Amino acid sequence: MPDSGIATLAPVAGLDVALTDGVLSLTINRPDSLNSLTIPVITGIADALEHAATDPAVRVVRLGGAGRGFSSGAGISADDMAGSGGVPPDEIVLEINRLVRAIAAVPHPVVAVVQGPAAGVGVSIALACDVVLASDKAFFMLAFTKIGLMPDGGASALIAAAVGRIRAMRMALLPERLPATEALAWGLVSAVYPADDFEAEVDKVIARLLAGPAVAFARTKQAINAATLTELDAALDREYEGQSRLLVSHDFKEGTTAFQERRAPNFTDD
Repeated sequence: MPDSGIATLAPVAGLDVALTDGVLSLTINRPDSLNSLTIPVITGIADALEHAATDPAVRVVRLGGAGRGFSSGAGISADDMAGSGGVPPDEIVLEINRLVRAIAAVPHPVVAVVQGPAAGVGVSIALACDVVLASDKAFFMLAFTKIGLMPDGGASALIAAAVGRIRAMRMALLPERLPATEALAWGLVSAVYPADDFEAEVDKVIARLLAGPAVAFARTKQAINAATLTELDAALDREYEGQSRLLVSHDFKEGTTAFQERRAPNFTDD
């Protein structure tokens, strides 16, 4: 196995990074908040992926979350904001865009391991991956409009590319839980496995990828992304422009307050 520089990456609170036998495992480890994303975690994942792109010791990337879920998306609690060091929300969107671009650009297969809930930009990150494996307890939910925001992280391109415009609109405008089995029927995920067998089935898929032709995989990934994600860069730019305006709106402030107070928001379109 070639030498790797992964160990030189600075440790990040809330993110576990490990390289074992060619598999780079990136695990969001904030289970108390259902793996909500802070700026250090987002940056840490992006840094690791960009490093992995030229690391000869990496053949497959495994991206998952600790505990019972994948990720609840960008954190909006006081603890999350503190963990992000006061970085303005629109800059967090830019860093998420960097992470999504890194997933698409890394030449190795990236496997999303979704054992439970994926919400908000957690959905975007999962669907940016090349293989999306879900347990039958998982669900996907674009919760942005519930708090007065729009989908970001490339969701407007990634979801439409997978399921078409009408279903993408349904997910974005009517933010409901989409169970894993329905996500599979829609073509949103690669496979669904019983929760009790999930980790063993994930290991089997990763073993198949490890044994495959790395150069052929890289060329295949590049070709399929070029054919199907032609709008990804433009979508990320559009989402950033729209989200930047929404993040300073009254409706976003009301949406987040209502979420934290567990009540229905009173949007005024301001």
